Amino acid sequence: MYNPHRFVETRLDVLHTLITQHPLGTLVTHGPDGLAADHIPFELGAPTAVAPFGVLRAHVARANPLWRLTGTQVLAIFQGPSAYISPSLFAEKAISGKVVPTWNYATVHASGTLTAIEDKEWLLAFVNRLTDRFEAPRAEPWAVEDAPRPYIDAMLSAIVGIEIPLARLDGKWKINQDDSAADRVQIAARLSAESAGVKIGALMQARSPQPE
Repeated sequence: MYNPHRFVETRLDVLHTLITQHPLGTLVTHGPDGLAADHIPFELGAPTAVAPFGVLRAHVARANPLWRLTGTQVLAIFQGPSAYISPSLFAEKAISGKVVPTWNYATVHASGTLTAIEDKEWLLAFVNRLTDRFEAPRAEPWAVEDAPRPYIDAMLSAIVGIEIPLARLDGKWKINQDDSAADRVQIAARLSAESAGVKIGALMQARSPQPE
């Protein structure tokens, strides 16, 4: 992606946090029929000697041809907070009027080689972890073992695991770095007060320099 230096984010913990908080990735592949994009919830594993940026794990329907692309390079895109930025948020609007709208966002592009996994024990352990994570906030969390085991076995037969050891992570935090510190603080504060912009506003407040 186009990523001017001022927008580049390279800190591994920051990149991992965005992926963890926004786990629904867009997985871009290139197969016999050309480009394809699938929307998949991922688990992010810790870095290893062969995966210096971590490991993405997920599962797809066996009917999805994606898993047959094992051994190919793929790209997973994770979209963090974003918001429309109105010219009315800039001090320059009242001075010269020379401002235009923009869009603030944070995103991570993760790339590596896809591997398909059909082992049922791996799949069972994976869906248990994924379920436990997303059920944890619920008052009465559902667990995989709540369903009959024959039914779960049938469901496991209908999916295939995928694993992507990450060879590269690219982060882009476009949050008004081109503008003055005063404008950035004002925009962050006003976004934080709006329901549509509260998340990107909070992200900006965490990263904005204080005006002199």
